[in-house]
Amino acid sequence: VQLQASGGGLVQPGGSLRLSCAASGFTLGDYAIGWFRQAPGKEREGIACIGSTDGSTYYTDSVRGRFTVSRNNAESTAYLQMNSLKPEDTAVYYCAANLMRSRCIASIIQHEYAYWGQGTQVTVSS
Repeated sequence: VQLQASGGGLVQPGGSLRLSCAASGFTLGDYAIGWFRQAPGKEREGIACIGSTDGSTYYTDSVRGRFTVSRNNAESTAYLQMNSLKPEDTAVYYCAANLMRSRCIASIIQHEYAYWGQGTQVTVSS
């Protein structure tokens, strides 16, 4: 049972990437999905959330207006579209399922999330 993030890579500042989050061993559509990132030497931070079926979303201030979450429950996959990337977006990105909520709220509480998989590295550099 896990979520696997993929789609990372090296991109120039101002560029875009689309990350995917594929579920295995459980039904993605039952849970809100959160996106997280961890930069070198920093704690992991929650940056975005998408509700299971209600369309609710949440973005932290640092990515709001640049990143967009979406999901396709039929394909058991969630997505994070990242535009206008900045060097400070460089991090390992993870996705996880919220076992306590099906809707997003106005913050991300990390201990509510589970089914972590290996992350995907995003490097923004010229």
